[in-house]
Amino acid sequence: MEILFDPLFRVPLVAGLAAALAVASVGLYLRLRAEWLAALGFAHLAGAGGVAGLLIGAPPLAAALGASVLAVAIKGALRRSGNDVYAWLILFGWSAMLVGASMTHHAKLLGDALVDGQLYFAGPAELTAAATAAAITALLLPLLSRRLLRHHLFPGHDPANGRPQWPVILGFDLVTALAVAVAALVMGVMAAFALVFIPSWIAFAFAGGWRRAVVWTLGIAAIGYTAAYVLAITADLPFAPVLVAVLTAMAPLRLAAGHRTATRRQA
Repeated sequence: MEILFDPLFRVPLVAGLAAALAVASVGLYLRLRAEWLAALGFAHLAGAGGVAGLLIGAPPLAAALGASVLAVAIKGALRRSGNDVYAWLILFGWSAMLVGASMTHHAKLLGDALVDGQLYFAGPAELTAAATAAAITALLLPLLSRRLLRHHLFPGHDPANGRPQWPVILGFDLVTALAVAVAALVMGVMAAFALVFIPSWIAFAFAGGWRRAVVWTLGIAAIGYTAAYVLAITADLPFAPVLVAVLTAMAPLRLAAGHRTATRRQA
């Protein structure tokens, strides 16, 4: 347990936690919009961008963010919503990431880190990126939230009142791309996807309202991340598989919530 208090591991701990909270919060809205595959789409394209950055001599983090912005532009150009767009991004990003990773040794190391989720190598650059993503998410999501909820529940309201929807959708897509790209670079592609998918999946069963869903989602993400970090670092295991396993082990919470709801209805 002494290793947990080593200064060497404080930066990865804080960087990962910031990225986890940022990506879990956007996951709640992605689930509402039935676009949770966006996590894998943006993450794979960010991974491909990071590998491409190494190949051309650009900073991997900047290249990954640029690739994610490109994904948002592609979605906007297609004017499509739903998971089908992100499925194509997953396929293209996965193939580009692995092909690029096979070209040089350094690119292969980055490709392996994106798969294994070696959070322990996160440094000041990753910490700054994760903190920035968390801050932007915390500032912008509350501003976009009301319009996003209204767009989902009453899709004809804004057009009927002469309010364009595309600035809100574009803003949310950019926030999502930023959060997912940073999370993928910091802790791996599948770890980012698990944090988007599982906390909000559980929270939707427990929460009786949107604000409660936000609290549940962030709480589950923080607890799952911390437990996975402690387990992975003390047992000397790769972080991403441990995080996915811990979050998966929390899935019965949703079943318990469903059972409680069914019991109330019967009563």
